[in-house]
Amino acid sequence: MAVPEHAIHYLEIVTPDAGAARDLYEKSFGWKFQPMDPALGNAFVAELPGGSLCGIRAPMHAEESPTVRTYVRVADINTAVQRASESGAEILLERMELPGHGTIAIYSHGGIEQGAWQIP
Repeated sequence: MAVPEHAIHYLEIVTPDAGAARDLYEKSFGWKFQPMDPALGNAFVAELPGGSLCGIRAPMHAEESPTVRTYVRVADINTAVQRASESGAEILLERMELPGHGTIAIYSHGGIEQGAWQIP
């Protein structure tokens, strides 16, 4: 099932113990995670009811703190980033291509990190 524009496309959970978090969601909700995906930071990824995805991964560097970040599906990543910036968000990651998965950007507003995701 395709995720409609402006719905949550990807829920990213960054935690030092990605395996334990994966086990928690599998046991709690019955989510089925695929093996780690290098293009998504070695995240374990599950498709959720309704077509959204959840990725659970370890921090990619020492400065990356544990977080839960939502990525909203957008038709145009450049427009989404521009609108976020004009609304007062700090752009943390300009558009970045994820081979085979689309293009993302990350911004922060009020201390909460969020993302935009344009699929191919």
